[in-house]
Amino acid sequence: MTEPSLVNQKLLTQNGTFFQYRQFIFFILLLFSISSCSDNKEVKATLSLQDDIIHGLGSPITMGVSTTVVDLSDYLIAEAKIDSVTAEGVAQEIKGSSVHIYDWPTAQAMTSLDLWSNGEVYSIPFKRSDKRLVKFQFDPQGKRYDSVKMKGEMTAWNPDVVEFKRVDDVYVTDLVLEPRDYQYIMVLDGEEKLDFNNPTKIENGIGGFNSLFESDKIDKDQLQLSAFLENSTITFQTNDLDAELIVFWEDRLIEVLSKDGKYELTIPNSASNVQRSHIRAWAYDQDRISNDLLIPLETGKVITSADVLTRKDKHLMTLYNVFVDRFHNGDKSNDRPVDTGEVLPLANDMGGDIRGAIQKLEDGYFEEIGVNTIWISPIVKNVEGAWGEWPDPATKFSAYHGYWPVSFTLIDDRKGTPEELKELVIKAHDKGLNVLLDFVANHVHEEHPFYRNDTTLATDLYLPDGSLNTERWDDHRLTTWFDVFLPTLRLDDPRVYETLTDSAVYWIEEYDLDGFRHDATKHVPEIFWKTLTRKLKDGPISNGKELYQIGETYGSADLIASYVNSGQLDAQFDFNLYDAIVATLCREEVGFERLVQEIEKSLNTYGHHNLMGNITGNQDRGRFISYAGGALRFDENAKVAGWTREIGIGNDVAFSRSKQLMALISTLPGLPVIYYGDEIGSYGGNDPDNRKMMRFSGLSEKESSVKETTSELLHFRRSSLPLLYGDFRSHVVDKDLLVYSRTYLGQTVYVAINTSLDPMSISFNNEDYQSRPSSMFDENGRMSSEEGRINLEIDSNSYQILY
Repeated sequence: MTEPSLVNQKLLTQNGTFFQYRQFIFFILLLFSISSCSDNKEVKATLSLQDDIIHGLGSPITMGVSTTVVDLSDYLIAEAKIDSVTAEGVAQEIKGSSVHIYDWPTAQAMTSLDLWSNGEVYSIPFKRSDKRLVKFQFDPQGKRYDSVKMKGEMTAWNPDVVEFKRVDDVYVTDLVLEPRDYQYIMVLDGEEKLDFNNPTKIENGIGGFNSLFESDKIDKDQLQLSAFLENSTITFQTNDLDAELIVFWEDRLIEVLSKDGKYELTIPNSASNVQRSHIRAWAYDQDRISNDLLIPLETGKVITSADVLTRKDKHLMTLYNVFVDRFHNGDKSNDRPVDTGEVLPLANDMGGDIRGAIQKLEDGYFEEIGVNTIWISPIVKNVEGAWGEWPDPATKFSAYHGYWPVSFTLIDDRKGTPEELKELVIKAHDKGLNVLLDFVANHVHEEHPFYRNDTTLATDLYLPDGSLNTERWDDHRLTTWFDVFLPTLRLDDPRVYETLTDSAVYWIEEYDLDGFRHDATKHVPEIFWKTLTRKLKDGPISNGKELYQIGETYGSADLIASYVNSGQLDAQFDFNLYDAIVATLCREEVGFERLVQEIEKSLNTYGHHNLMGNITGNQDRGRFISYAGGALRFDENAKVAGWTREIGIGNDVAFSRSKQLMALISTLPGLPVIYYGDEIGSYGGNDPDNRKMMRFSGLSEKESSVKETTSELLHFRRSSLPLLYGDFRSHVVDKDLLVYSRTYLGQTVYVAINTSLDPMSISFNNEDYQSRPSSMFDENGRMSSEEGRINLEIDSNSYQILY
């Protein structure tokens, strides 16, 4: 037996920078600090969380290719006093409220950024990035172009991000990329084309293709970290005995004992004074960083049953999108559709309201299907009358959806009253459910008094070249208007962002809401999100309120992730993952290899314990089941299709695919998000065909079966710690077959999905885990296990969950 040794020994000193944070102002006494390696000091957690100077779990920082800037106000509470900032072997400089970091030691891939305050240290996980400079070239093959551009995942789909230079007969540019694949297209004299020099392409999910740039990948085995509970002691184990561990209790580094190739953790005594706290851990070496582990504690004891979790535990959350106008009409007295004859029924108000949501809450509908968080569409006062235009069939639109506001704080009387919203929230809380509000900050309707009183508060409708600045989603994403009657606000102007963020805080405090779904997140500058989150931290959160904020961004993983951190949002919807799920389940030529690549990219970008939204669909896409059954084609405009023909389901295999979709979003890392109606297999094209009135009765046998499956899966998820807090590993990845697992402290859940027309017999290793499955979630198929292997028979077009 080997002697135990301490790991996580940080080489820290408290000399260096002193500054005080008070009302966002940092007073700097010394502007440069480099941590010393001359003193071994073990960092231990000794404070209770009521003394913590960091709100929640500090989001990991990733070092850039050159300088990394860390805004400390993203992490610190108001009036936090910092004596110094250190990081092992890392050169840094304080500028204002930020730490500028220049160099990274080559001996390790991970460390921590340590903030010293009154003799205690608070630590933020700090990772070295895999990004590096890559040269990209385009050969015009003798053709002459006046303009050569590219757009793709590496440019957030903005063609103006990179600039090409002509060198000899080719165009070259430098890109900073991670070692993975990137989708892109060339823009040649303004025309989007595949890169004809690159034979590698990938379907884009909407009937076309993108070129695929394969950035040089580093050939290295994945470093894996596991944890087990042995006699009330947390034990860590890696697949590489030379790897080191870094472990945190909340935002404090804690010691781990190395013993016989494993690592034992002693939970700090301070944890017993805190109702809910967490252990976080990573393994690392010079080149690699493992999966992260997250272990929740209840008054200092490891949680071994999901029964102790509450709606305030964010990983337990399952969201249900109540599209208010289309969900349930509970009060016909407030119905007021546009009656001018300009608006077709599908584009008009249908009468759904807050009272209708209350009635379904009282009926137990949300509990029946297994969700614990109701996300309601915007209920703020919207414009009256008919607006916009659709050519065929000719129609205008009412503001039934709630996204054309003419107030920041008033409730639209067509949707309900302040008293009804308060009633909804109170009754939801009594049932253990959260309520999120859809908040619209990016734009207002032109009749909004805020805009009418001062049009300079909005961005310009016309660009310098005279073109309309509408629907320029990527190249002018922070200024573009959604339509000519929807001014985009200048949310980098204090007059605007102070007003809007105050309004958001008002909704939380007045109605006791549990957070927001934020519309059009990528079109709003960071200063708005930072200001809002700061006000929420200094207000409701500092008073003990738990809040969850999730954003909506279409774009690259890097762009999506740029809004997800301690200073901004908890999460965003993972649209890229959803696109991969849809392609895999609905397109014959796409296999599970594509999906697993996207899963791994999401985990590497957002973490294994992210709070990202895994959606079944949303209000801006054709219904999943119509794609799965072939009633909607990927090579057509789903909005046009919805207006010009009746979109049904198509092939009945779509119901099996809907169940597989529910199985995926219920078992992958992240939070399940149900778009209303998907739990019964609602069908249709894109907006507004995907927004029909919700049906609660008269369901077919197959629709009822999808609902029952959804309920079983979501209830199982909320009872399963591996699905709430487990890591992720794939075991079998074939074109038509996927097997993966989630493991929490030795408890494992396996998921197998077969999309082929034939049953399959599979066998895969189970050597990495202490537990073997003894139960099967579904009645279809047979399973046996032996030491080191699991054997499973799975029916065609089905899934299995073993636990």
